[in-house]
Amino acid sequence: MEETLKILVVDDDEVDRMAVRSALTEAGVQMELSEVSDSNDAFSALSTTAYDCVFLDYRLPLQDGLTLIQQLRYSEIQVPLVVLTGQGDEQITGELIKAGATDYLSKSRISPENLAQVLRSAIRIYRAEMQATLAKEELIRKNQELERQQQHIQMQNFKLLETSRLKSHFLATMSHELRTPMNAIIGFSQILLRPKFGQLTHQQADMVERILNNGKHLLMLLNEVLDFSKLEVGRLDLKAEIFDVSKIVNQAVNEMRSLADAKNLSLLVQNHLQNPSVFNDPVRIKQILINLLSNAIKFTESGEIWVEVKELPEKKVAIIVRDTGIGIASRDFKRIFEAFRQVDQTITRKYQGTGLGLAIVDSLVRMMGGKIFLESKVGMGSMFKIELPRQIKLTNVTANSPNSQDDDGNFYSPKNSHQSSSEPREAPIGYPKFKI
Repeated sequence: MEETLKILVVDDDEVDRMAVRSALTEAGVQMELSEVSDSNDAFSALSTTAYDCVFLDYRLPLQDGLTLIQQLRYSEIQVPLVVLTGQGDEQITGELIKAGATDYLSKSRISPENLAQVLRSAIRIYRAEMQATLAKEELIRKNQELERQQQHIQMQNFKLLETSRLKSHFLATMSHELRTPMNAIIGFSQILLRPKFGQLTHQQADMVERILNNGKHLLMLLNEVLDFSKLEVGRLDLKAEIFDVSKIVNQAVNEMRSLADAKNLSLLVQNHLQNPSVFNDPVRIKQILINLLSNAIKFTESGEIWVEVKELPEKKVAIIVRDTGIGIASRDFKRIFEAFRQVDQTITRKYQGTGLGLAIVDSLVRMMGGKIFLESKVGMGSMFKIELPRQIKLTNVTANSPNSQDDDGNFYSPKNSHQSSSEPREAPIGYPKFKI
């Protein structure tokens, strides 16, 4: 061994100590050797000095080697211990190892080779055990730190959830409270514009029309916030019934046509449905279409907007809205479906809005068990494709119609259900998964 080892020999027999010393010297061990003759001196020496190895005679005066080992372990004194046993001590070796001895060697087998081998083995085992102990202590420390971090994260999550709940409650309350005076503003503006209540001058009529249009716009924004706050807390139920989806599409298009005409945009409808009857919430289907058409008109300066309704396999229908607008960069595909998120977030942005329209569309489509596809190129326009089952599942749905359709097209009476859907939505291959 190249390093100098501090070795302690504990034996009350001078001849035995000399034998150990001679064997280690002959084996070429570089060492600082100390010798004591009883367990008290051994304990004192080990309490004050760090030794690399101890050769300990099992049979000592005052107390035996096993008792000394137990005393050392109780005092948390760690050191490699090789017990030297005499004839008849073989039965005690198991207890010695169990108590904390690193190895043992019969005095009759002491030789330079055997002693050097046992010494190397004892030091290697001890150092490996110490490294394992340190690693275990470090692992425990890291686990404790992770537990503290996890508790901190859980507490932060709890605070975030509570903040989100309070925010949703605030939004819902404020939206609800603001709708009452807003409806009054809209109603009185409409009354003022009626000729039977008096003829307004051109300037007065123009001002009242501005009040009416801005009131309607604000009411639409309030309704978006209210719907989103309900969606966030799972309090928005679909009121399903059997209806003609073609009529709903035409109604939505007719409502948005004046906005398209104001920008000289063509608004076309293509209906390829053989069977227009579906079991869904007509109000929410119309809301989805209004939001998509509103966005298409907002972001299209010239050209056309198409609405297409067609059959799909597996009892599904598709509603597609295409435009020739400014388009969307692929890196923004996910962002536009996030709540309160718009591609242009600056206060001087050209296109105004809450940033909730597509988030609401995304949530409603998922509630209906459908999927959204998006294709777009900057400067070329966008295509939003909604795929919906012809009959939505009775989860988070209130059935308004006494009849519903089964998978074979037969009608039956559904039961009301207000359970939240737990089925995850999968994005089609080639399209990103959108999140609210």
